[in-house]
Amino acid sequence: MAKRDYYEVLGIERGADEAAIKKAYRQMAKKYHPDINPGDKDAEEKFKEVNEAYSVLSDPEKRSRYDQFGSVDGPAGGSGSGFEGFGGFGGFGGFGGLDDIFNMFTGGAGPQRRNVPMQGDDIRMNITLTFEEAAKGCTKEINLSRVEVCEVCGGTGCKSGTKPQTCTRCKGQGVETVISNTAFGRVQRRQECPVCHGRGTTITDPCTKCGGNGKIRTTRRRSVNIPAGVDSGKIIIVHGEGHAGENGGPAGDLQLVVTIKPHKLFTRRGADMFIDVPVSFVQAALGAEIDVPTLDKPVKYKIPEGTQPGDQFRLRGLGIPYVRSSNKGDLYINIQVEVPKKLTDKQKEILRIFDESTTGKEYEKKRSFLNKIKDAFGG
Repeated sequence: MAKRDYYEVLGIERGADEAAIKKAYRQMAKKYHPDINPGDKDAEEKFKEVNEAYSVLSDPEKRSRYDQFGSVDGPAGGSGSGFEGFGGFGGFGGFGGLDDIFNMFTGGAGPQRRNVPMQGDDIRMNITLTFEEAAKGCTKEINLSRVEVCEVCGGTGCKSGTKPQTCTRCKGQGVETVISNTAFGRVQRRQECPVCHGRGTTITDPCTKCGGNGKIRTTRRRSVNIPAGVDSGKIIIVHGEGHAGENGGPAGDLQLVVTIKPHKLFTRRGADMFIDVPVSFVQAALGAEIDVPTLDKPVKYKIPEGTQPGDQFRLRGLGIPYVRSSNKGDLYINIQVEVPKKLTDKQKEILRIFDESTTGKEYEKKRSFLNKIKDAFGG
């Protein structure tokens, strides 16, 4: 049966460079490795095919002959495989043998010892603030459940007066070497010591408080400072308030995800605030001084004569502070002109007299609309 094209076997283009070839080989070797597919004859054959393709394409001289003649044996053809047996998979362009392939599946260099200092995990919590709390900043009390270092043993896990002992199985290494037989020979790998679980030490007399774990879970009240100007969806980081670290490593962080309750009057966009202010028809027509609520106290604002529904006015610096800054956003007033209801007969008569006294020049939008109608329908 004719052999498949080696480039097709590895799923690469003919112009692929060395890095692309090595990457493709690693992916395919991982996919079809016998240790990953025990007893699968089809996977075993494909694994052989992948290694055969790599043994040729990773060798510049063999690849050149293969590209030119379709075989590493030159024009005569021969077997066309260029595969020189498994032989421990050595000489694969610096990739090494089967041990390297196995290490690739287990993270490269095998398990790491667990007695090195490591930072603790972060804690993520949701925190809900009122509109004012977020805008002005505040201090909030929260119930924080976290893992802390045991205060009795100081994190050693040992009873007072004792200390951890060197693991007798791995001699303090935290890992051990295991040799297994496969269809392709003996495979040597390193795995975590099952006795000390990678620590290199064991505890013979555990602490009565933490049971030898060195850490305990606690729930405490914590005061958290909320900076002025924080927005919904933002995350406040409180350093060192996460779970305790390992082997003397620092604690993780507390991450507070902010949610802000809606306000009855204001809406927010970044550091800017918006408020809808209703005014009467007369106030809008004649202009007026109106009271505008803010987060502190109402302020006076003079709307001009002829103010229209939907007009917007800006009050600079009356919005929300930028986080950790003395600057503030702006407050925008959205004018809503309210048409009066339930008028008395006298009020209606006054409005009729007013309407009869207008010439049409007073209504720019109405006049423009009528002109558009004339243009659209020919007068």
